Amino acid sequence: MKKDALFLEPFIQERIWGGQRLRHLFDYQIPSTKAGEAWTISAHPNGPSVVKNGQWKGRTLQQLWQEHPELFGKTSPLGHFPLLVKLIDANDDLSVQVHPDDFYAREQAGEPHGKTECWYVVHAEEDAEIVLGHHAQSKAEFSEMVGSGAWEQLLRKVKVKQGDFFYVPSGTLHAIGKGIVILEIQQNSDITYRVYDYDRKDVNGKARPLHLDEAMNITRLPHMDTTQEVIFQQQEVFQLTRFIEGDYFTVEHWKVMGKVDLSMKKTYLLCSVIAGEGKLVMENTYDLRKGDHFILPAGNADYRLYGEMELVVASEGNG
Repeated sequence: MKKDALFLEPFIQERIWGGQRLRHLFDYQIPSTKAGEAWTISAHPNGPSVVKNGQWKGRTLQQLWQEHPELFGKTSPLGHFPLLVKLIDANDDLSVQVHPDDFYAREQAGEPHGKTECWYVVHAEEDAEIVLGHHAQSKAEFSEMVGSGAWEQLLRKVKVKQGDFFYVPSGTLHAIGKGIVILEIQQNSDITYRVYDYDRKDVNGKARPLHLDEAMNITRLPHMDTTQEVIFQQQEVFQLTRFIEGDYFTVEHWKVMGKVDLSMKKTYLLCSVIAGEGKLVMENTYDLRKGDHFILPAGNADYRLYGEMELVVASEGNG
């Protein structure tokens, strides 16, 4: 029996650095002028996605993962849903931060997952940049530069443009810069250790806490760039770019330019429409437009996409 595509309602998170681009770019109903994140495919308790169509309407993604593992090709529930997909609007610079690996998260934070993530740049203003890594060669040098506030010397900055992709493994010092909107695919974790926050204050006039001891323990020293083999496939009406196929996730960019018939290569797929509009045809037909996020569950061998649109598609990794 074929299964409906699962369309999910974004869970909006306010952030000190947030803005209104989630409304302007995706027509989301945001609660304020400080909407920083939309957790678009999430089974995390801090921002659960709710199904908005079909027989599972009103159920959370975590409920389905636990109660109907067959939707994900499982024979029994297996703990926590592995991935989390977000849209992030950096109306101002995000803090410089670092995330732990699985071992540290379990042993020190009591959480099931660390946080390796990746970014697809949906929008970037001219000269926008990210922090990705640092220039310290040792723990002593890193500690000295942090302690003295030598941020310009420490932080490694990279210019970005729309369509760029970045892999950010756990232990990587990083920050999304002002004027950037990214689609983030990450492990299902909400652990962040903040290193530098530009000395800014929250709405109550207080500085947000830093986590320098934890950051010293988990930051990769020295920083090493990670290289991934990008696979590009071009058909007349369909263009596929595979950015990464790793332990935690596989992430691809699909460009649909007409009608294309596809077969499920993975057990289930997490799909985000980032541009254009079109249709998805399975047993049922679904209208797709920019800002839609859905899961193609297990049990659907073949399906059709048509229209003029772009999607970022993620699946479980090989680990």
